Amino acid sequence: MPNPIRFVFGVHLHQPVGNFDSVFAQHLADVYQPFLERVDERGFLPVVLHISGPLLEWLEHHAPDYLDQVGRLAADGKVELLAAGMYEPILAALPRRDRVEQVAWLREAIARRFGVAAPGLWLTERVWEPELAADLADAGVQYVVLDDRHFLATGFPREDLHRPWVTESDGRRVALFPIDEKLRYLIPFRPPAEVAQHLRALAAEGQPLAVFADDGEKFGGWPGTRKWVYEDGWLDDFLTTLGALTDNGEVLLTTFSEALASVTPGGLAYLPTASYREMEAWALPAPAARRLAALERELGEARLAGPEGALLRGAHWRNFLVKYPEANRMHKKMAALSARCRAAGDPEVARRAIGRAQCNDAYWHGVFGGLYLPHLRDSVWHHLAIAEEELRQGEALQWEHLDLDADGQAELWLHDATFSALLAPGRGGVIEEYTVFPHRINYANTLTRRREAYHEPPAGSARVSHHDEAGTPSIGTLDEQMRRNELPPIDPEPRALLRERLLGRDVDEPMYARGDYDATWSVSAQPLTPEVEAADGHLAVSFTHAVAGRPVFAKTYRFFPGAAWWRSTAGTRPGPATA
Repeated sequence: MPNPIRFVFGVHLHQPVGNFDSVFAQHLADVYQPFLERVDERGFLPVVLHISGPLLEWLEHHAPDYLDQVGRLAADGKVELLAAGMYEPILAALPRRDRVEQVAWLREAIARRFGVAAPGLWLTERVWEPELAADLADAGVQYVVLDDRHFLATGFPREDLHRPWVTESDGRRVALFPIDEKLRYLIPFRPPAEVAQHLRALAAEGQPLAVFADDGEKFGGWPGTRKWVYEDGWLDDFLTTLGALTDNGEVLLTTFSEALASVTPGGLAYLPTASYREMEAWALPAPAARRLAALERELGEARLAGPEGALLRGAHWRNFLVKYPEANRMHKKMAALSARCRAAGDPEVARRAIGRAQCNDAYWHGVFGGLYLPHLRDSVWHHLAIAEEELRQGEALQWEHLDLDADGQAELWLHDATFSALLAPGRGGVIEEYTVFPHRINYANTLTRRREAYHEPPAGSARVSHHDEAGTPSIGTLDEQMRRNELPPIDPEPRALLRERLLGRDVDEPMYARGDYDATWSVSAQPLTPEVEAADGHLAVSFTHAVAGRPVFAKTYRFFPGAAWWRSTAGTRPGPATA
């Protein structure tokens, strides 16, 4: 009999900052508690567990017994806990000091609550950039868990990826563990016998290690999975099947730390900027995403699953900040406040609020809501308001002319101790942010309804992650199900506060609500010339649009201390020259 293959089984448990208490409670009852209880009862140990900071804080207040159980298992060496950024940020999208700080917060929280160290890191959404290695090493991280796709995109053969590798940046090193994509698609979407078959095949090849690490919400939280995993018996069958493999010496359950000590690393690896396959596709604009899907179909399932498939890639995670200006505004506001907080000596209230505003979920959109969920965006702006209020204590009304969102066009940023407003002269003088600190609300927190890839009719797919009658919907299948019959409407132009437009007489309120109109004229298409004047204790911000030197549209905002403002608009109906 060949040597047993070491098998790391890892799950990542997360709920975002600002999610509803009912969602936390439902996932605890439907996923987190039953999963841990079954694994513990059946002796399927050791396992690796990552509990995100927002979930950890919620559990501490609402379900400390669950954390006590995790702590007992961790103390006995039956659970290895992973760190990450405390509030589950995309680390690559943060200022470098913030990255190190976020990881330190969660490592400290784990040590304080469970009395154990967290030597490894669950990389949020597996978004990797090469410079992360140095920052993670500085944060005390010994190893990072990534998709095998990151390696395959660099040309590594798949058969070389069943062991740890080592990377470095600026001379600081961390180990890397590739996640087996096939296991990620098999578990829990396919019968356990197929998992056993895959592990036996790897062992027969002489592979020393197999790694599964993925979202714990797959085990009962995703649509259709609770019935499949618990009621239909998938988890019990899986534990029985894997138990037989461990009992007869074919599989040895292990942790990342044990594997790092026991399995010889493959050598040096420099990985590209990457994430998992689906994330890279979601980051594309809709037309490009459809072209990528067509290329995948053309390549075919077999070739897509092979080495050629890894070379067919989507976009960088940061492209979400291009695709969704609303996400970019949150991100750039966060970065600006983080820099201001550092300059102010990092007051704790502001620093923690900025950290919570860095939670990733509201900054992107894939299969699930993400950016489209207003309560998640509200949470980001809520915490940014807390931070900015702390940092602007006693500040008088003032303004700045700067390119805050880094898009090449300058904005006007008005603020005092009670509010913050961002006006965009290049986009019709609209108000793109209006946050009142005591209210903890950005009243401009709206989202333009855009054309997404799922607005197109399904055309089939070559993705290997699909299921049939022997399985349950996988992430790829859920992605296809987004292409539903009743699709969200699409706005004809970007949303913001006080965007003036002229509409035809035939446009009624329902047509306007669903975006079913073409404006005769809209200020959004007009770059306006701004002028700011301080007078009588307030700021008057005027915008004008001229054609052939003749003003045809003008508006003025007057901002007063204490977050009060009003607007007046004057102009004539634009002629053909402005259409």
